[in-house]
Formats: sequence, structure tokens, C-alpha cells
Amino acid sequence: MVRSSPRWTGSDAALRSLQVAFDVEKQVIDAVRYAAFRNQLSPSDQIRTILGLPCTSKPVRPRLTVSLSDADYDILAERFGLAVDDKRKIKESLHEALINFARQQKAPDGDPPSSP
Repeated sequence: MVRSSPRWTGSDAALRSLQVAFDVEKQVIDAVRYAAFRNQLSPSDQIRTILGLPCTSKPVRPRLTVSLSDADYDILAERFGLAVDDKRKIKESLHEALINFARQQKAPDGDPPSSP
């Protein structure tokens, strides 16, 4: 018999879990995603809440991600007037662009967003 490392013992239950996918109308998907956003939950945790199941997710640092190709960096460098190889400066400019975008938006409830 092969013994598993004690380090992996905690993941045994997760390995026995099954992911369930729901094919539903876009309206249902949007409602769940919006509720998850309002409640600061992942869509999966929002579904668990709706179904009356416990949520075991640990809070995570909120962040946004995007994948950028070399071609994307070329476009962004030109847009921001930066050197293509200065990825740090390009990322800083992207960060500022997102902050400026957020300042111009209205919150879903109609209130202006709070200052970041």
C-alpha cells in the first residue's frame, strides 16, 4: 500500500469532490455573478450560499488579472508613449488607466464609486 504524504492528506476531501456545471440562461448567470459581486464572493461561493451549503473559501486579496502578449505590450507602449521593454512602467500605466476608469464609472446601485 502506498502511503500519501501528510502534506497531501488535507486535500483528500477535495479530491473526492465533484465539480458540477449548470447550463442555464444568461439571465441566471448574470444574476448569480451580480449577487456574488455584491456579496464579495466568488460565483462558486454564491451558488453554495444560494443552495444553503457552507462556504469554506478563505478570503483572498482582491485583484484583477489580464494576460498580455508581446503584441499587446507593443500596442500599450505606443499608447502610453513608453519603451516596449519597460514592462514595469507599462504595468504602472495600466494600473493608472484602471483607476481612472473606475473613477468615471457609476456603481451598480447608481451611487458614484468611492475614491480608491
